Amino acid sequence: MAEYSSKEDMMALIQKLRHYEYCYYVLDQPEVSDSTYDGLYQTLLAIEAAHPDWVQPDSPSQRVGGAVAEGFETVVHQVPLLSLANAFSEEDLYTFDSQVRRSLGKDRVAYSVEYKIDGLSMALTYRDGLLVMGATRGNGQIGEVVTDNIKTIKSVPLRLNEPVGQLVVRGEVYLPKKDFLALNDKRQAADLPLFANARNAAAGSVRQLDPKVAAARPLALRFYDILASSASFSSQAEVLAAIRSWGLRPVEAYHCEGIEAVCQAVQKITADRDQIPYDIDGIVVKVDNLADRSALSVRAKTPRWAIAYKFPAEQQETRITAITTQVGRTGAVTPVAELEPTLVAGSVVSRATLHNEDFIQAKDVRVGDSVLIQKAGDVIPEVVQVLPEKRPAASAPYQFPQTCPSCQSHLIRIEGEAVWRCPNRLGCPAQIQAGILHMAARDALDIDGLGPSLIRQLYEADLIHTAADLFQLSKEDLLPLDRMGDKRADNLLKALEEAKSRPFDRFIYALGIPLVGLNVSQILVRHLQDLDAFQEAREEELLAIDGIGPGIAEAVVGYFEDEANQKLLADLKAAGVSYQVQAQEEVEGRLTGKTFVLTGILPDYSRNEMKALLEKEGAKVTGSVSKKTDYVVAGEEAGSKLDKAQALGIPVLDQAGVLDLLHQ
Repeated sequence: MAEYSSKEDMMALIQKLRHYEYCYYVLDQPEVSDSTYDGLYQTLLAIEAAHPDWVQPDSPSQRVGGAVAEGFETVVHQVPLLSLANAFSEEDLYTFDSQVRRSLGKDRVAYSVEYKIDGLSMALTYRDGLLVMGATRGNGQIGEVVTDNIKTIKSVPLRLNEPVGQLVVRGEVYLPKKDFLALNDKRQAADLPLFANARNAAAGSVRQLDPKVAAARPLALRFYDILASSASFSSQAEVLAAIRSWGLRPVEAYHCEGIEAVCQAVQKITADRDQIPYDIDGIVVKVDNLADRSALSVRAKTPRWAIAYKFPAEQQETRITAITTQVGRTGAVTPVAELEPTLVAGSVVSRATLHNEDFIQAKDVRVGDSVLIQKAGDVIPEVVQVLPEKRPAASAPYQFPQTCPSCQSHLIRIEGEAVWRCPNRLGCPAQIQAGILHMAARDALDIDGLGPSLIRQLYEADLIHTAADLFQLSKEDLLPLDRMGDKRADNLLKALEEAKSRPFDRFIYALGIPLVGLNVSQILVRHLQDLDAFQEAREEELLAIDGIGPGIAEAVVGYFEDEANQKLLADLKAAGVSYQVQAQEEVEGRLTGKTFVLTGILPDYSRNEMKALLEKEGAKVTGSVSKKTDYVVAGEEAGSKLDKAQALGIPVLDQAGVLDLLHQ
């Protein structure tokens, strides 16, 4: 280490290692052997250990953080991360081109045609060339800060090749196919659950609170857009070239003059899809000229200058070996086709939904049938066609069961519904276990390590009957269970302790109130800020909340009036389960102190989107008109709120009026 005796020597070593990383991970052209790189890296670690005050933020040693985060912070994206409209045929692409040319008044438009990587969308922020933040797309407006995990990805430079003053780039985190298969092989050898597909594995890796977990997985990241930059560009081709010049890896792209060339590129990529070393779920077509993009602008959620061509769903033939039924937490009984395992769209499928009794009868699905299956949206396996010419001679039509497969209660089917239900809500093991699993889910109380098989063991061992019983478990209760050692028991007890105090919206979602998903929970807790308020709320009060309809209001009131639910809440409280009431942040902006009411249908924004725009500028958005209301925003089909505003003389704005107000 004598040759590296000064800080300047160390800086030169860092520069050398960064160059070797760029050649290996971005260019796929290694300049030195692995052993040579490892030797230099170990030298760097030794220097930094001897001189901790010399450690640089862009040092290769800073790729793996040491601390486990308590939870991810959120960030409002500087530029919204938009989604794309979809095309499903060449005809759709020609229609898109026609609209673009008509809007621009041009006879021909150049496009960039790019691989649509099936991964997790990210925005990375560099300041003076240094990586300062990585954030997930989230809902497009707000994402999770996962900087420490992004730093573990070797193809992502901690410092760019050029000191760009301010840069926000968008890309996609993914796992190459061969690395995904190797990861699943390792998990199988360790008796761990397998990932369903490479996208889930990548997303799950990025959202690990411990960066060392992400570091152990061979993630990659390719970039396709510059959201903000101190540099300027005239075309997408220039954007991708700049991305590469900075040391980032761009997506694969074709420059196409005119829609005919676009369709030829789409045909080539579709034909080569299986040979691409990572999963793509479509092809993105973008107007190449950035000035033309500005002229075309964006809709509320999607740009007018880009479209995603989606591949036709991949279909495979297999055979139904059995038809089983499963009971959900609401008592709905869903038929499932048990299949001879087959590979579909990147994962092995052995089960597929049959939806309900009507679906089975309409397609005449039978045990022993050969069928075509596909993944709906490349995600959910489903049976799309029966092949009756291959049907066994002895097959018989399927008869839907009349009793619950879990508790043998007689099933009921309410008039107007397509599903059969088990009415034994309090005594059906399947419903009870499904409800507990829902409470343990990531978006609910996030009880890490508590999966379906462990819940079943706990229930069958008479250790739990409701979710509240989870928080009374001891290590002595857990150790006799199958595949339960000291470390796993300690981890579960730690996760249960941490789950006792989650944000209030996640606590409400965890209760499993019918029709109340996570988004509805977030809306509700902005108005009902503790459990007492929920228990006292009446339907008319809930209906005054924008976004809450009669069905949700009835479900919420009904849940808290139910004696069994009241007992569960009391038992959870007795077990020490509480929640964090998050203070409503006061946002200072040009509309601070102003109160708005939204009514009717706006041309380009949903109510929630418009609400978010107004609140971002400090406005308060309420559900009812009063003398304290400053503005009513009215769209098509505005009702009584508009009438009341006019009667009270309150200013009424349309969408354009609001946007003018926001940009004054």
